[in-house]
Amino acid sequence: MRAMVFAGAGRPLEFRSDMTVPPLGEGDVLVRVHACGVCRTDLHIVDGDLNKPKPHVVPGHEVVGTVEAVGPRGEGHAVGDRVGIPWLGWTCGTCRFCRNGRENLCDRARFTGYTLDGGYAEYVVADARYCFKIPVRYSDAEAAPLLCAGLIGYRALRMAGDVRNVGMYGFGAAAHIAVQAATHRGQSTFAFTRPGDEAGQAFARSLGAVWVGGSDEKPPEALDAALIFAPVGALVPAALAATVKGGTVICAGIHMSDLPSFPYDLLWGERSLRSVANLTRRDGDEFFALAAAAKIHTSVTTFPLEEANAALTGLRLGKIEGAAVLVP
Repeated sequence: MRAMVFAGAGRPLEFRSDMTVPPLGEGDVLVRVHACGVCRTDLHIVDGDLNKPKPHVVPGHEVVGTVEAVGPRGEGHAVGDRVGIPWLGWTCGTCRFCRNGRENLCDRARFTGYTLDGGYAEYVVADARYCFKIPVRYSDAEAAPLLCAGLIGYRALRMAGDVRNVGMYGFGAAAHIAVQAATHRGQSTFAFTRPGDEAGQAFARSLGAVWVGGSDEKPPEALDAALIFAPVGALVPAALAATVKGGTVICAGIHMSDLPSFPYDLLWGERSLRSVANLTRRDGDEFFALAAAAKIHTSVTTFPLEEANAALTGLRLGKIEGAAVLVP
C-alpha cells in the first residue's frame, strides 16, 4: 500500500509505495481509508514537539473509511461499514482512570498516528472498540475533521459548562466546528484570530461568531469561558484577563509553548485554568449525535495523499480555512 511515514523530527514525511498492509489482530478491523484529516497534533509530531512517536509511524488520527475485514473478536462492526478512527486507539480498561469513566487519562493508552500507525495511508488497522459510526449526512472528507477537531472542541465546550459568552482563541479546524456547536446551544461566541487575519475573521463571522478580532484585542463583553485552540502559551494570560470572575480558561491542545509569568490578579476571583487531555468514547457518542442534530458543517480543503507535507505546511502557516484532509 501507499503511505506517508514519519522520517524524524523536523524532516518531511517520506512517501512509500511499498508498505505492507497491516495485519489484522483478533479484536481489530481493517479499514480502507477514504479520507484522513490533517491535525495540528500531526504537525507537533513532525516538528518534534511530541517526541515519543513509534519509530517510522504513519501519522493521522482523523480517519474515515470502510471496514474490509473484521477480527474474530472485532465486535460492533461488519464488513462494509463506514467508520471513523480517532486519536484514542486503545486503553487498558483496568486502571483507576478507565474504571471511573476517564479513559482519556489512562497511563497505558495508545494513540492513532503516534504510538499506533494511522491514516496517512491506504489501509489502517484499528481496535474495533475505538471506532465510531459516522452520521450519514457527511461525506468522507467532511466527516474526517469531526474525529479530532470536532471531538476536542466538544470536550472543551463541555468543560466550559452552561455559560453565555464563550471566547475561542485560534480559529482553525477545532474552533470552526466548536463555534457552530456553541451557537446551537444558544451561546454567544467571540472569535480571536491572528492579528490582521481579515479572511479568518470573516470566516468566523460567517459561522456565527457575534464578535471577531485579533488575539491582541479585548472583547466588548467579559467572557464566561475561553477556549484556547492555538498552541501559544502567551494567550493564557490574555484569556484570563478577558474572563469574568468565576470563569474558566481551557487549553484545548495537546502541546503548548511555555506559559509566561503573569500577575496573580489575573487568576484571582475564582477563575479556573484547565487543560483538555485526549477524548473518551462517550465524547464521540455524544458529539456525533450533536453534530447531526445541529447540522454542523465542516469546511475542508482536500489534498492527495502524496501531498501531505504541503498540507502540513499550509497548516503551519495558517493558510488553511477550516481543515485540511488527505484523500488517498
